Amino acid sequence: MKYEVVVVGGGHAGCEASLATSRKGHKTLLITGNIKNIADMPCNPSIGGPAKGIVVREIDALGGEMGKCADKGAIQVKMLNTKKGPAVQALRAQEDKHIYPKEMLKVLNNQENLEIKEAIVEHLIVDNQKIRGIILETGEEIESDIVILTTGTYLKGSILVGDKKTPGGPHGERESKFLSDDLKALGFKILRLKTGTPPRIDINSIDYKKTSLEPGDDQKLTFSYDNKAYYDYKNQVPCHLIYTNECTHQIIKKHLKESSMYGGHVEGVGPRYCPSIEDKVVRFFDKERHQLFLEPESNIKEDKEYGNTIYIQGFSTSMPEKVQEQMVHSLSGLEHAKILKYAYAIEYDAIDSKQLKQSLETKLVENLFTAGQINGTSGYEEAAGQGLIAGINAALKLEGKDPLILKRNEAYIGVLIDDLVIKGVKDPYRLLTSRAEYRLLLRHDNADIRLRDYGYQIGLINQETYQNFIEKKRQIEEVYQKLKDIRITPKKEINEYLENIGSSTLKDGISLYELLKRPEISVDDIKHFIKLDYSLEVLEQVEINTRYEGYIKKALKDAEKMLNLENKKIPENINYENIPNIASEAKQKLSEIRPTTIGQASRISGVNPADISILMVYLRKNGHDE
Repeated sequence: MKYEVVVVGGGHAGCEASLATSRKGHKTLLITGNIKNIADMPCNPSIGGPAKGIVVREIDALGGEMGKCADKGAIQVKMLNTKKGPAVQALRAQEDKHIYPKEMLKVLNNQENLEIKEAIVEHLIVDNQKIRGIILETGEEIESDIVILTTGTYLKGSILVGDKKTPGGPHGERESKFLSDDLKALGFKILRLKTGTPPRIDINSIDYKKTSLEPGDDQKLTFSYDNKAYYDYKNQVPCHLIYTNECTHQIIKKHLKESSMYGGHVEGVGPRYCPSIEDKVVRFFDKERHQLFLEPESNIKEDKEYGNTIYIQGFSTSMPEKVQEQMVHSLSGLEHAKILKYAYAIEYDAIDSKQLKQSLETKLVENLFTAGQINGTSGYEEAAGQGLIAGINAALKLEGKDPLILKRNEAYIGVLIDDLVIKGVKDPYRLLTSRAEYRLLLRHDNADIRLRDYGYQIGLINQETYQNFIEKKRQIEEVYQKLKDIRITPKKEINEYLENIGSSTLKDGISLYELLKRPEISVDDIKHFIKLDYSLEVLEQVEINTRYEGYIKKALKDAEKMLNLENKKIPENINYENIPNIASEAKQKLSEIRPTTIGQASRISGVNPADISILMVYLRKNGHDE
């Protein structure tokens, strides 16, 4: 059988990749070891969070599926960091671990041009450094123009609990034994990484009187711009907050060498920003306690797998099961908790992401793309974002078109991929707002403004959705114009209102647009002076862009300088050894990563501004100054 695209792996990256290529009209095969685990959530029962929630909005703006399925599976939703500025606000939803994958599988099964096959891929077929297909463990060969690897944690995966090390995937499924050897033979540098998950406990064995309630927000919130909320926001499933204590820490310290990590059983490097609880106790020894969240995994009590399970967020460990019992029972409210599933660490192979192009096609093998944890990332959202871009660019390559490369000022997905390709990873990469230098431009509220046009041009956004977006932009401009045209004067009733809300009174006339720039004034206050019959989305855009106008203009100006460097191309065949006066480390890094623009070169660790200046002079002298 011959396909245009074969996607290996049915996790979050594989789902988005296969949907993108098939929706673009390309015959696609999605291969997974177990169809029941498609779009599985093997770790935390949530989607979103700081930066990650914005990625989900970006996926939706481009025409991806994660946001829609997350809205259908949501059982509690919160907007984070609402007391801070809009640059760091993001949505986070507790997900029903049964509903989310069920909804995604339904979409996949109903998608034209897409087939799903349950099988294990053992080898790649490569001819003259160009992918030709894959070979299954049965020996069956499947031809394909393009292959996208989204293998998650299955490449030589091993489960670790204490001193026990068992080959396998997150649910004990078989690991992929040979693919990483194939990749190594093709010249790929293979990394060994580690992640982990906490224990799950019986929901009925918790003393909730000793916990603090963590409710959802009292309003309807959605990831998708379709704005269809499927959950009852007035009756959301509660989460609860507890803390570790001195007793917990003493148990961990006493048994530290029994953990897989500190006992020397782990080969892989663990996540810096999501460490195990034993790692937290060691690294942050001055902390008296660490917060933990008790998160339901399903709202369906009849669900035998997840209906009565609580996930202890922040309590990841690889301690032996007997020690885990002591650790859990030391926590306030969990003294008699029943553990339904013990925590474990998992280590797996990944490739050096510096061997990728910005399109997520590999540099070593033409038409071979990779996305998700195989590229060294952690998190469902990072995987889905990469999968979508890999799928889009695979389709564009089949069509003979230029790839979609999102810039750092356009999307968190652009920041993520640029960091992977230019900087690489030493530990599992987690997207953070601090990684984005233009985060005021990359907000939760404006993902569609930034990316919807791309989704439409590519063909993943239909005409009706796009027309709704055009109408939204028209309304935003209409509100701006009204606010600029209408002026208020220092009348008695106006000044009394301003005084009552803690704003300074008027001495002269002022436009409503200028009034909205006051930090204590909101759009709701503006409605006191003018009728604004528009959606909350439209008014939110107007308020944020007006209030932060000066900061946004500065960020746009800084981004323009960066774009000037991005427009200065570097020839593919350049020999950095021939450039005099560039530092040796810079030559080595430039030769290894082979950036395509001066902007990319400037972000490589070890390449200094002086090296960039010399490189630019060299390119200009050799006729490459466009």
